[in-house]
Amino acid sequence: MTDQFLIERPTYDPDTAQARFMYDLDGLHFEETLDFPAGALPGAATSPNFIKLLDLTAIVLGVSYFKLQAPHVIAAPQIPLNAAERAFVIDVYENGLGEFYARNNLQRFDKLSIIAPHDAADRQPAITLPDRTLLPIGGGKDSLVSVDLLSHTGVDFTPFAVNPKGPILTSVDKIGTPPIYVTRTLDPEMIRLGTQPGFFNGHVPSTAINSMIAALCALLYGYSQIVLSNERSASEGNVEFDGRETNHQYSKSLGFELLIAAILGDATGGALKYFSLLRPYSEARIASLFTHETRFDRVFSSCNRNFRLTGNDGALWCGQCPKCHFVFLIFAPFMAKDRLLAIFGKDLLDNPAHEASFRELAGLAGQKPWECVGEILEAAACLYTLTRHADWHEAAVVRAVKADLLSQYGEPRLQAAMAECLTDSHDHHIPPALAAKVSAYAV
Repeated sequence: MTDQFLIERPTYDPDTAQARFMYDLDGLHFEETLDFPAGALPGAATSPNFIKLLDLTAIVLGVSYFKLQAPHVIAAPQIPLNAAERAFVIDVYENGLGEFYARNNLQRFDKLSIIAPHDAADRQPAITLPDRTLLPIGGGKDSLVSVDLLSHTGVDFTPFAVNPKGPILTSVDKIGTPPIYVTRTLDPEMIRLGTQPGFFNGHVPSTAINSMIAALCALLYGYSQIVLSNERSASEGNVEFDGRETNHQYSKSLGFELLIAAILGDATGGALKYFSLLRPYSEARIASLFTHETRFDRVFSSCNRNFRLTGNDGALWCGQCPKCHFVFLIFAPFMAKDRLLAIFGKDLLDNPAHEASFRELAGLAGQKPWECVGEILEAAACLYTLTRHADWHEAAVVRAVKADLLSQYGEPRLQAAMAECLTDSHDHHIPPALAAKVSAYAV
């Protein structure tokens, strides 16, 4: 087994609008492509800024191939990196793959190194980008709340997605604004090997990957900011492993947001901004904001079980996974019961078979699920609120966990936690003028 993962220098063909990325691992060669839509700005793809971002994108996309054997050395002999970029790469391959290491019991933290030429420039020359916003759409509640916030604060935006399917397509259709879609084609041999003995598989930092692709689009088509929809609870980890906290949502965390924002800013001479519009909010607060708009009720989904690389494998909501349970839970205190049941098609809180899942979400058993779910105390606070809610206090799960909730946390702490969930945080990276407009609207 090799101890080195080789990243070749990527290429971009302006005539076909296709980028190619090549990787080698223990004699295995992989190639993946990104196909961009027509309409790139003249000369955008030849700027040193685009070339720098293309190089960095090649490294970030490489995690999908690296994880097959997870060696200790990353080699990019044709890609110059400065000190900040080297730290960024190590962060993506360490913390971005933290869940992968934990679930495969691989100790890699503080053991990875990268071999690459030194880039003496700390910052690329400044470029000019039009004052326009690119908004990644995931098909779930979060990005659609961002749609509402931007729309009501007068910010024009273009929806963006990689390999859109299912609820992404239907949500963008409801938005009614022409999108930018990029087709990412993974090497099929990598996908096959991930199922074979002798190779590893697991979670990769998809937000980091899609953010780099969005950055390429920002330069190709002219956008000065990429607006994410990551909430503050994304910064909470799942378990301790190999001496540090591992987080399923690491590339959605505030720490990573600040890191990648600096990298993208330096690569564009300060022209490209990157931030999350929902960072001040808890998941519960976002759920309350979602209730203001009904047009997405029949098209959105946050369920990962039914929406994978292969496409739509079922209904919008499976109703069985931790993500479905969590989203149902945080909507329940704020949304009319008949509307919530119409969205999910069933009452997930009145099924005794779901009790164990809700206990994990609320920290009453097991560990926080490896899913994009909110903070443990937030889930506990929402469950507590339902014990006093006319529509929900008799639901099977709510009745079953009430005593243990009060015993473990105590009523004062649960009340305080719910109040905190509905209080906006000042710990965010939103430009002040936009933050003020959003705060004035989101009351």
